[in-house]
Amino acid sequence: MRVSEIMTRGVESVAPGASLREAAQKMSALDVGPLPVVDGDRVVGMLTDRDITVRATAKGADPNTTCVRDAMTPDVIFVFEDEDVAEAGRLMKQKQVRRLLVLGRDRRLSGIVSLGDLAVDGGDTRAAGSALEGVSEPAKPNR
Repeated sequence: MRVSEIMTRGVESVAPGASLREAAQKMSALDVGPLPVVDGDRVVGMLTDRDITVRATAKGADPNTTCVRDAMTPDVIFVFEDEDVAEAGRLMKQKQVRRLLVLGRDRRLSGIVSLGDLAVDGGDTRAAGSALEGVSEPAKPNR
């Protein structure tokens, strides 16, 4: 089964120059935790509610004047829409993430796939279970 068969399409995004407040308001309105950061038609990062809280607010950044680019994660973990769902599960396990951006081969945003999508729609409960096991492993502190 291909990632394109289980991913969520029509994913909202945020611009790198938007304020953290704008991004947080969008997250709240959409009831989501992550937002892809898109500049023009290219994905340049990922912003999560945790990025806003831990990277910015906890360090005293003003959410009204701090830009998304200053809190986002620039290294985007993604899978191509034509790849097998097992590859998505493998990446989630390896990188310890619960969701991946889905790109077309032109590297434009096509959607997002979550661990829940793998478990419910992916058709391979072993792969989903393996991914969950990897994601759930405690992270090692950065020292």
